[in-house]
Amino acid sequence: MKITTTTGGTRQRRRTALGLLLACSALVSSPAAAQTRNVFPPQNGSLPSVASTTSPASNPASGTALRGDTSAQPATSAAADPNVATGTTPGRNRTATQEPPYEDDLNQPHEEPLDRGAEPVETQEQPREPGDPTGIRMGSFLLRPSINQSIDTETRRSSGTKVRRDYLSTAIRGTLTSDWSRHSLTVTGEGTLERNLGSSSQGEQPEANINADLRLDLSNDTVAHVTGGYRFSREDDYDPNALGGASTQSGVHEFTGGASVQRDFGKIRGTAAIDLSRASYTDAKLSDGTIVSMKDRNRTGIDGRLRLGYELSPALVPYVEVATGHTFYDLRRDNSGYARSSQSYAARTGIEFDLGEKLRGEIGTGYEVVDYEDERLKSVGAVTFSGSATWSPQRGTNVDLGLRTTMQDSTTPGQSGWVEYQATAALTHEMRDNLIARLTGSSTLRDFPNGGPSDETVWIGGAGLTWAINRYLDLTGDVEYEQAGGGGTNDKIVRAGVGLTLKR
Repeated sequence: MKITTTTGGTRQRRRTALGLLLACSALVSSPAAAQTRNVFPPQNGSLPSVASTTSPASNPASGTALRGDTSAQPATSAAADPNVATGTTPGRNRTATQEPPYEDDLNQPHEEPLDRGAEPVETQEQPREPGDPTGIRMGSFLLRPSINQSIDTETRRSSGTKVRRDYLSTAIRGTLTSDWSRHSLTVTGEGTLERNLGSSSQGEQPEANINADLRLDLSNDTVAHVTGGYRFSREDDYDPNALGGASTQSGVHEFTGGASVQRDFGKIRGTAAIDLSRASYTDAKLSDGTIVSMKDRNRTGIDGRLRLGYELSPALVPYVEVATGHTFYDLRRDNSGYARSSQSYAARTGIEFDLGEKLRGEIGTGYEVVDYEDERLKSVGAVTFSGSATWSPQRGTNVDLGLRTTMQDSTTPGQSGWVEYQATAALTHEMRDNLIARLTGSSTLRDFPNGGPSDETVWIGGAGLTWAINRYLDLTGDVEYEQAGGGGTNDKIVRAGVGLTLKR
């Protein structure tokens, strides 16, 4: 009887222990034990985890990623886990060489990220997939050329007269960029040749422009630029220095070169630059065939500037800048007997801003004065405005704004020069994937101080469309209106044209 009792008690205790063991096993395997969320979102969330920047298996290009879910791992003490001391998350810093990636376990609960990050408000804000690259590979350079052939018409109204011409315009453009691991070289060029549909060549405006920029990455904090350029253009009939009654105005050859060094000293940013320029004028031709030399206008200029900025934040850098320059004329005195070589001084202040792809640029204001060698020529001084900005309110829409103030020398006897203010604006909008609309505008104010002629204003407005027929061919259409008033001039010009652009 005693033995039976002992055996029954033993069985009862075994059943009780087995029940407790089953209850503990069910409690450990219950999903409720895995509900503790990690401060870092999983790798497949919208924000990258620590391992996403260290583990090669987390590269999106490979299509696989290490799982960071550690809820199914055995519990360890805080002192034994080395990740606790370094402030990292367990299971996040292990690479594929240390242990194999975890297999997908459908029994584990799906962990939602605490912060999904910024999401687009509308589908148009989502980034676009990059298209096929274009261009011609030339060793370590990439050339992107294009040629446009258009047929245009121009109507000019001036002082009660109306002149119309039809012409062919050929424009060649190209960009050459380097593909180096360090430093970079960018060369841009553009040339336009006009040919009237008739025997007369009056009104033809050939243009050429080429610029090169070599960037040298001297160190992490020091960047240098070496630049050079050439430009050819013909003076407009309503330019203040244009020759009255000329059938062909003077052509201007402009050569530029410069060097600059920018260095960051912590939050202080310093820039030193020097620029050289050379202007050479061709002869002008009067309506009666007389040739007029313009050699007395040939000149060379040298300018230097220093800029000091302070980084309030990566997006805002206010600055102060000082500059000085000297202009040397080839002939000491021009055809009217005036010595027009000059010395200039300028100071300005402004701010650089970079708010990402949406808005970036700079704007500044200051004062500049030009003193002439000839005492009969009064100094020209004025408040200056300068700046540029690029604004993208939405994907496919870009707005470019610009301000510039320059001092121009006059050729009129007794007149030293004038101040020229110019504002430009350009809007491009992608109406469709293969259709782009353009709007352009500019305004130029010529302020003549010291009792000179009345001020002049030039307005230009234009619109255009570009339809990409295919990857290599575009159809373009443009219309432009130009008006110049003041200073005894009142010209109105309307231009329109349609053409084809072949690009590579």
